[in-house]
Amino acid sequence: MSATSGAAVVRCPWGEAPAMTQYHDTEWGRELRGDRELFERLSLEAFQSGLSWAIILRKRDGFREAFAGFEPAVVAGFGDDDVARLLGDAGIVRNRLKIEATIANARTLLELEESFSDLLWSFAPPERPAPASYADVPAITPESVAMAKGLKKRGFRFFGPTTAYALMQATGMVNDHLAGCIARHPAP
Repeated sequence: MSATSGAAVVRCPWGEAPAMTQYHDTEWGRELRGDRELFERLSLEAFQSGLSWAIILRKRDGFREAFAGFEPAVVAGFGDDDVARLLGDAGIVRNRLKIEATIANARTLLELEESFSDLLWSFAPPERPAPASYADVPAITPESVAMAKGLKKRGFRFFGPTTAYALMQATGMVNDHLAGCIARHPAP
């Protein structure tokens, strides 16, 4: 709980960390649509795998610059020289498998016969009650398993059920802000 202007503000515990508060209050759990926007989030969630989200947030501007604003058509055109450039870029997480997966995923996205945004949102589960604690928040759900399988079937890489659920949480497909959190029902 933090104090703002003398009033107590209740947040999800992870949103109390100074590096996470703005992200928690203004982005996480808010509905996000759009092919480019969701490609960025899918890519960042994949890069986060095995790391803390605070690291990804700290490097997000570097990722955006290195990956041409996550414009799928541009990233899909990246070749070996770009991979070498990215591996040398300290402004991002330098992991060859994740870099190559991001490029491959951009190419796969461009081959879809449907909107990437519509595809991802087709896996969104029905609304459920607010979790009372993080013990009530799953790491995977049947919907995240289905999303991961559906994307893998289409050719997407480095995207499993846990990453799928983190994407669902981050983009508002599910609302896992705890009951009582100020971001659970944000003002419009």
